Amino acid sequence: MTPCLSRVRESHACPGHRPGFPAAASGHPPCPSRPRATVAIRAGWEWAGVEGPVELAGPDDPMPGVDAERLRLLLREIFTAAGGTHDDFGAYDRVMAEERRVAVLVTPARISPRG
Repeated sequence: MTPCLSRVRESHACPGHRPGFPAAASGHPPCPSRPRATVAIRAGWEWAGVEGPVELAGPDDPMPGVDAERLRLLLREIFTAAGGTHDDFGAYDRVMAEERRVAVLVTPARISPRG
């Protein structure tokens, strides 16, 4: 299962979600005032679902306290917490910046364990 990441703005923990594409690149409209997400996490035959409100942190979705350097590190933290490895994090950082990747932070309101 994916480990928890510390919240950027708040003191409780939330599961990290893999960085996705910014709204502008995907052609989707901006998020509503109270966006929510459901995330399923699987390891082998075991899985869990988490749903709740989300916050976005990215170049097109500024979050107070998250400047470009903090975003660079946050994207790395999410990537490695999900089990990712990379031989050249400098290249990883450049691609994340070029593609304007965003961090999706879910506050768990409901957790559905299965396994």
